Order: sequence, then C-alpha cells, then structure tokens
Amino acid sequence: MTTPTPILILDGGLGTSLQDHYSQTFSSSATPLWSSHLMISSPDTLLSCQRDFTTTASVDVLLTATYQVSVAGFQRTKTPAHPAGIARPEIAPYLRTALSVADQAVQGTKAKIALSLGPYGATMIPGQEYSGDYDEGHAGEEALAAWHTERLGLFTEAFQGQGQELRDRVQYIALETLPRLDEVRAVRRAVTSAGEQTQGIPFWVACVFPKEDEDALPDGSSVEQVVEAALLPEDGAATPWGIGINCTKVHKLPRLVGLFAQAVERLRAEGRIADRPALVLYPDGTQGEVYNTTTQTWEKKLDLGEKAYSRPWEVQLAQVVNDTVATGQFSAVLVGGCCKASYNDIKRLGEQFQSA
Repeated sequence: MTTPTPILILDGGLGTSLQDHYSQTFSSSATPLWSSHLMISSPDTLLSCQRDFTTTASVDVLLTATYQVSVAGFQRTKTPAHPAGIARPEIAPYLRTALSVADQAVQGTKAKIALSLGPYGATMIPGQEYSGDYDEGHAGEEALAAWHTERLGLFTEAFQGQGQELRDRVQYIALETLPRLDEVRAVRRAVTSAGEQTQGIPFWVACVFPKEDEDALPDGSSVEQVVEAALLPEDGAATPWGIGINCTKVHKLPRLVGLFAQAVERLRAEGRIADRPALVLYPDGTQGEVYNTTTQTWEKKLDLGEKAYSRPWEVQLAQVVNDTVATGQFSAVLVGGCCKASYNDIKRLGEQFQSA
C-alpha cells in the first residue's frame, strides 16, 4: 500500500496581517525591520497575531517574525533606548524575544516553529526581493553566502550561554522569496557554514516568480535551473528538506508546480538525486494587487481578468496541492499563504483537506 503524502499547513502573511488586523504601519524610514520591528516595539501584539494562526487556523508550522532581520536593518532602527540605532552586540535579546513569542504562540497546539529568513533583497531600501537587483557588494554567490552566514550567525550567537541552541528552539529554517539563482546556492552554503547549531535542522528554499508572463526567477533563471541549484549534491552545501514557491500569484502555481515536478522526476530518473524533496507552496493571498516598493503600498492590478480569481483562493490552492500529491514526486507538501493571506484564509485552506 502506498503511503499517503503528508500535507502540512503553514501560516499566512505576518506583515500584512499586522497591518490589516492590528493597525500596524511599516515604512523603510520608521521601521526598517518591517514586521520584525514588533519584537522591539510590541511583542504582545506580535503574540496575538501569531496566535491567530496557531489557535484559530490550527497551522502545523508557524514562521517566526524574523524575515527582514539584518545587521544593517537593526542599525537603521532608532528607538528611545537606541537613538543611534541598534548595534550588532545589542541584537541578540531581540532575536530571543522573537523566538520566545513564537514558542508562546505554539504552546498547547500541534504547531512547529520555522525560522523565517528572507533574501538579501528584503533588507534593501527599497526592497528588491521581486527584482533581484542587488548592489555590487552583494551581487554574487560568494558575497551572498557570506551575508547569509553572518545573518544566521546572529541567531546562533543569540543562544550561546543560554543553555539552549538554535536547533532546540526551531524545527525548520525557511529561506524564502529568493529571486536569484546564485542566492539559492548561497543559502545552502550558509546553512553549512553557520556551524553546528544549524546542522540537522530541516530547511527549505522557496523562490519568487513575480513576472506575469514568465515562468522564471527575476534574474531569468528557469525552474529547472532552480531545482538543480537547490538539490544537486555539492561540497559545502547542505541539501534542503523542501523546495518551492512563495510570494507568487496563486493562478501561476499549476504550471510552475508542474515544472518543479518534472525537474525532480528527471533528476531522480538520471540518478542525480536519490530522495524526493518536500514541496513548499505559499503564494500571496491577493486578488490581483501588486506591491509597489517605491510607494510601499498595495495597488490593485486590474488586467489579469476574472478567470484568475473566479474561484476562492483556498480552493485554487488546494486543487494545486491535490494534483501535486497525485504525481508522487514529493515526500510531503507544506502549504500556506504569503502577503495578504490572513488567518481566516489559512483556516479555510486547512478545511479543504479535512474531508479529503
């Protein structure tokens, strides 16, 4: 008898949930850390928002409020206690707060915790995770591997001398919204280079496909190139537990996921990989809105036609998951939402599988 492919429910968009349900506002000038700013300004608000996902939506995996964390982002963050910005030696307590809040949010539930880490572009001003247009100092695999290693090091250092390690606090590491092929390779190296605390923690690599008429990363790389960069064995590079797509329009998923499955099938048939990866899917929850990184607002895009949004978001996404499970190419499917996906959306998504 064939073992059913596990389907796990991930949470939704934290930043947009804080905006839409908790009246929080974010800007690159006042809150360079975006949703991560709540670990400094209002951990209680952050806890309430994350509990919406763990208690009301009953997710299996909760992402931490650490997506935009960076040394530069903390340095740009001015508070009454840190009028000149938060220096690197002062970061650790806030990271411990973020993980403590996540831990409180999952208490009494089935949810596990994933450390959320966005791409380098998410820390730029304006953000460049949808374009991959990085500055010269971060425009190659070596530089990006060093940057991601340092950022992971912030978390491993935060628990040194605390009687725990990072792997005691999180069950997954999420390396998300990657827009460049060199960054896919770089994050694999960073997980290895970060040291013993990250060893053995399952991690996933999720890429963004924002171009409406192309099945490619912002840098032009194909899905086949992405899958190879993520999965092929390489010295000094850890192999991810899962690969997939986030922060991408839901109507693009059927074709993209089909390309992911084909690439995995080919690599396995050629004997270049042995194990089936998990598939991770968390598209944005918009109805055609597009985020303008200059105005820092969501703008309605009206030229997609009604067909793209003729069925509820959760119905479209569940259909993609069910079709994917039928291919047998993935060891598990982790599915949730990104920007504009609320806890109510995730609750309805979970309900799609309860009667299956």
